[in-house]
Amino acid sequence: MSINIKSLVSVLNAEWIGSAADIFIDHISIDSRSLQNGPQTLFFALSGVNHDAHLYIVELIEKGVQNFVVEKIPENAAGKANFLVVKNSLSALQDFAAYYRAGFHFPVIGLTGSNGKTIVKEWLNFLLSPDYNIIRSPKSYNSQVGVPLSVIAINEMHNLAIFEAGISTVDEMVNLEKIIKPTIGVLTSIGSAHDEGFENLEQKIKEKLLLFKDSSILIYQKNKLVDQCLSEFCATNALENRNLFSWSFTDDSADVFIIKKETKNDSTLLKFQYKDEIFNLEIPFSDSASIENAISCLLVLLYFEYDFALIQNRIKMLYPVKMRLEVKNGINGCSIIDDSYSSDFQSLKIALDFLESQKKNASKTVILSDIFQSGFSNEELYSKVAQLISDNKIHRVIGIGPTISSFAAKFANSTMFQNTADFINEIERFDFNNETILIKGARSFEFEEIVSLLEEKTHETVLEINLDAISHNFNYFKSKLRQNVKMMVMVKAFGYGNGGLEIAKLLEHHKVDYLGVAFADEGISLKNGGIKLPIMVLNPESTSFPSIIQYQLEPEIYSLKGLNAFLKIAREKNLKNYPIHIKMDTGMHRLGFENNTIDELIQTLKGNSTVRVQSILSHLATSDDPNHFDFVNQQIDLFEELSSRLMSELNINPIRHILNTSGISNFPNAQYNMVRLGIGLYGVSNDPSEQKYLENVGTLKSIISQVRTIPAGDSVGYGRRFIAQKETKIATIPIGYADGISRLWGNKAGFVTIKNQKAFIVGSVCMDMLMADVTHIDCKEGDSVVIFGESPTVIEMAEVLKTIPYEIMTSISQRVKRVFFR
Repeated sequence: MSINIKSLVSVLNAEWIGSAADIFIDHISIDSRSLQNGPQTLFFALSGVNHDAHLYIVELIEKGVQNFVVEKIPENAAGKANFLVVKNSLSALQDFAAYYRAGFHFPVIGLTGSNGKTIVKEWLNFLLSPDYNIIRSPKSYNSQVGVPLSVIAINEMHNLAIFEAGISTVDEMVNLEKIIKPTIGVLTSIGSAHDEGFENLEQKIKEKLLLFKDSSILIYQKNKLVDQCLSEFCATNALENRNLFSWSFTDDSADVFIIKKETKNDSTLLKFQYKDEIFNLEIPFSDSASIENAISCLLVLLYFEYDFALIQNRIKMLYPVKMRLEVKNGINGCSIIDDSYSSDFQSLKIALDFLESQKKNASKTVILSDIFQSGFSNEELYSKVAQLISDNKIHRVIGIGPTISSFAAKFANSTMFQNTADFINEIERFDFNNETILIKGARSFEFEEIVSLLEEKTHETVLEINLDAISHNFNYFKSKLRQNVKMMVMVKAFGYGNGGLEIAKLLEHHKVDYLGVAFADEGISLKNGGIKLPIMVLNPESTSFPSIIQYQLEPEIYSLKGLNAFLKIAREKNLKNYPIHIKMDTGMHRLGFENNTIDELIQTLKGNSTVRVQSILSHLATSDDPNHFDFVNQQIDLFEELSSRLMSELNINPIRHILNTSGISNFPNAQYNMVRLGIGLYGVSNDPSEQKYLENVGTLKSIISQVRTIPAGDSVGYGRRFIAQKETKIATIPIGYADGISRLWGNKAGFVTIKNQKAFIVGSVCMDMLMADVTHIDCKEGDSVVIFGESPTVIEMAEVLKTIPYEIMTSISQRVKRVFFR
């Protein structure tokens, strides 16, 4: 890409304010935090209900970015850069992508549906890549922002594109259609995902069909409702009945009719009719979703008129698609970012940004295979890759593959190997220690072996943390705030059991204003992990004050004794204006200054230059209980009275905050200057009507260690609390109360999920194991088990155990490995 920025004035319907010289851009960015931003970047300052990139323009100018698409020019940026001023930056990004897409003329496959889009995209890329130079959406970039970013990665060497489009409500697909302009359409499975954005399923189908209004062909699964919607759609668009290519299990009028489906072990044999011929096809999966996705791919290959023997051979080689980046603990204090199943230029950019946002250590290493299907010549590709590596300040590069090895001279501090086996043979000489390692390789290089060698060895129970869900929940609550209200996020108790440092890094990436921890050692751990955000310690012990000062933490002060103790140490260290946070007791009666101590507090602080009151806060006791909202209002009124008095007497204007998660939702009038987000970040609300807008963050998983069948009359576990009434199949799962699973959850009070089915726990939960009744489930040793997540949820568990979700989440033992993914 090399575009004269002034040529975009008419394309974006923009006003040009800037230099008279010709300026060419070769990189588009929307992320102010990316290390890939530079002088040839065109930065689109997107703004929405919970973010505004205009706030970071001055910072970007200081880093060398000179070209911006903006809705307004910040006062302190005027005259310092070039600006294309538009009404809406997102619309401008989409207009730019549509303009860029119009310059290329080759087949474009557009995918939409409720489920399966990313799987079908990745499989089509695998099936067609021997014959085409393909550009495709990286990861699942299918949104109003993701689609334009995907499309502008096209270059002149590509001759086939595969883009997915996802929508959550009406009037969105029209934007994506003008960008993708698919010549070949694929409609994947239609299900309940994002139903809340549509009146009914019919409306959702009609909205998704808008992607294909100018397509030459549409591939889809026949059913009555889709056919009805298509009939109406074809009557009003260029798509005609002759452009439809359908398949079905039940309707023999479909172009491809599946006569028979026979599942055997982990594969499926399909017998189908196409053009009056009968074919047999083996698919290496047995689940219904994978079978449907594979059939969608089959029809694309048939449309491309591939020889059927070739189709059979390639579809047999389909593989499970890994759709996420994972962060894992590595050996010797390392952190591993596992992206070991893909290697293309666009996803490398994404992975490097993720590396920067999640790095635990200052030292950064990249293990990288040959890169395929970039659309560039090898010389240009590896020059660009080397520049990316340099821009992202990578300290060490290990290249694996004959092609990247031939360009070793382009990479500073690099070691190259011809293949994965050669590297593994010499892995010990690299002395991986206290570094963050991105492992990114094409599937054929089998980098999962490298991950296995470098990963910290723990047992097979893991707590998976969805960082995208945390971002979603954060933005949901942020959208409830008035402009300029700050956000403190609580990461105490090891991030509510989810992992403090990794989540703190994500929040730092989101530019939150404050982090909150309970004790000084939690804050010290975050500071040692590289966190630079201000951190407030809510329950500081006086013995920790020296450490708080050493690590530049900010203490909550809740008593005169604590204040005087902190002042004494601060004076000894000759501190000036050290930030402290004054806690008021407005009715919680846990910690805080009460009304009768305010006079002495004021006298102690008046004229004192050793400390500075950074904020005044209190805590609500019943903000989640409508039966006690009157009490909440009394607390807010008292907080207003006490904090106003303190501010007036001391002539200060600090931050004020009283709202917790449920307070943010229920008492918007009391946002003051800042709010404190806690359990809501982790996907839990006390309000069922709000819960549906939050995403599950943590999924606790294990595996089946052993399966046995016992006869009627036999017992299971300690105390013989379960006696089989009939022949029963029992699965043993290696997780128990030492991992945080309550014994009260045993003996049919609770359940686990195996193969999407409930399996009730039988007998007592042991220290390291529990047993479940799987008589009705076709499962085997090694199969995955969900302890909690989508089902059961921590809310369901809490209700049965007569406790709260906080206790469930924070009880998960540190010996359970945390795996973070996006």
